[in-house]
Amino acid sequence: MQGEIIAVSRDGEHRFSKENQAVIELVAGLGIRGDAHLGTLVQHRVRVRENPNRPNLRQVHLIHSELFEELAAAGYDLYPGAIGENITTRGLNLLQLPTGTKLHLGRDAVVEVTGLRNPCRQVDAFRPGLMQALLFKHPDGSLGRKSGIMAIVLAGGEVRVGDSIRAELPEEPHQPLKPV
Repeated sequence: MQGEIIAVSRDGEHRFSKENQAVIELVAGLGIRGDAHLGTLVQHRVRVRENPNRPNLRQVHLIHSELFEELAAAGYDLYPGAIGENITTRGLNLLQLPTGTKLHLGRDAVVEVTGLRNPCRQVDAFRPGLMQALLFKHPDGSLGRKSGIMAIVLAGGEVRVGDSIRAELPEEPHQPLKPV
């Protein structure tokens, strides 16, 4: 299972959108150098208020560009980095990966998928109604989320636009993604 990286983004401040870059540097155990979410402990502001001593399972946010195409049909004009993701991909169904999947990014970087991004109210402040567009109901009635996946950095390295992304599934039984 393989795809392509079409954008890389980071922001040193806790702003909603992230600026596109030519290259980002992933740092093992920490996240993305120069990004506000870099650290071993949780950096997301709401989660810091809840418990600042929890491990940072949200070091890297990945989203599939196919979502932007789907949302464009619903009237939402989005672009890579717009909803806070660090890595925008094409050709790999990120939401169907199991927890623990290793994603090989570019030549050296490896991240481990920890779970789903749970969209927050800031999404609606950015584009009214977008939160609802990022949620859906599974056939069993449970809530589904389309706003990307979160990961931790296992091996550092530079990641660029045009790099490949390859999924290495964990041993079975696979665990479905849950919000982190």
